[in-house]
Amino acid sequence: MMDKRSLLKHEAVKFIPFALLILALPMAFREGYLLNVFVFVGIHTLLAVALNLLLGYAGQISLGQAAFFGLGAYGSGILTATHGLNPWLAMVLVAAAVGVLAFLIGFPILKLKGHYLAMATLGFGIIVYIVFNEAVDVTGGPSGLSGIPNLAVGGITFDSDFKNYYLIWGITLLTILLSLNLVNSRIGRGLRAIHDSEVAARVMGVNVRLLKVQIFALSAVISSVAGSLYAYTMTFVSPTSFGFNFSVELVTMVIIGGLGSIYGSFLGAALLTLLPEFLRAFQDYDIVVYGFLLIFMTMYMPGGLVRGIPALVGRIAERIGIRKKVDA
Repeated sequence: MMDKRSLLKHEAVKFIPFALLILALPMAFREGYLLNVFVFVGIHTLLAVALNLLLGYAGQISLGQAAFFGLGAYGSGILTATHGLNPWLAMVLVAAAVGVLAFLIGFPILKLKGHYLAMATLGFGIIVYIVFNEAVDVTGGPSGLSGIPNLAVGGITFDSDFKNYYLIWGITLLTILLSLNLVNSRIGRGLRAIHDSEVAARVMGVNVRLLKVQIFALSAVISSVAGSLYAYTMTFVSPTSFGFNFSVELVTMVIIGGLGSIYGSFLGAALLTLLPEFLRAFQDYDIVVYGFLLIFMTMYMPGGLVRGIPALVGRIAERIGIRKKVDA
């Protein structure tokens, strides 16, 4: 087992090339539709990391993650477009409020387990979605909320895909780095213990109930920040972006990328954000191709992309090696 210094060095070896690759990516296409898609890959990665901390590490399923995403988006939108608050201040205030809300509802909800927990979080998501639709005077109802300003720092306004890319990915990379530090700490070991067995975790001295609520609140805060970034990027929000289907899509991102892997969150988010764009060529059959790909991954890469790709490369290399020996 690696000591802390070796572990940090090991993570740095993986994170630094990953961060450099992400930061260099816009140089290949400074503007254009594909750059806009990668902006959303960043937002979805932020959401997938948040859910993976809860689902992949702590083993607590949530089908209401889109609600926290929506609360962040609408909260920042209302405070800035309606009340004229500074966008950065609005994002911080909304994230704090969402964190407190998640902490308060987490205590009763996280007493539940399995499908009961999934149904409880689904119920919360549906309630929030209904409020977005029905509170017309505040949220704009089904028509949505417009007039949301872009973020700005000094004289720089983040009003283009190129600028938004570096803003969103800067925050996402920082979140990934902090998440890696968290999961490799004492708290991360406690989360893994809860995932394996709550009874065993209690015996080892882990405050299971408090830790579950804390990671639930942290996941909600990260999702809220992602929602604020989405609102400031789009300058418009509507309820359709924060429904049940998107919560299921987030769970799919985490599972396909790899449960219990921060980098897997990026792979799952990238695949499920980019895939629909490439499947447009199939027109009416794109959903069929999408379904077959998901079935294939579930069957042959049950550990997700982050574990399945190295295993697949290893098997191919092994077969090539065997063939070389036979030919010799």
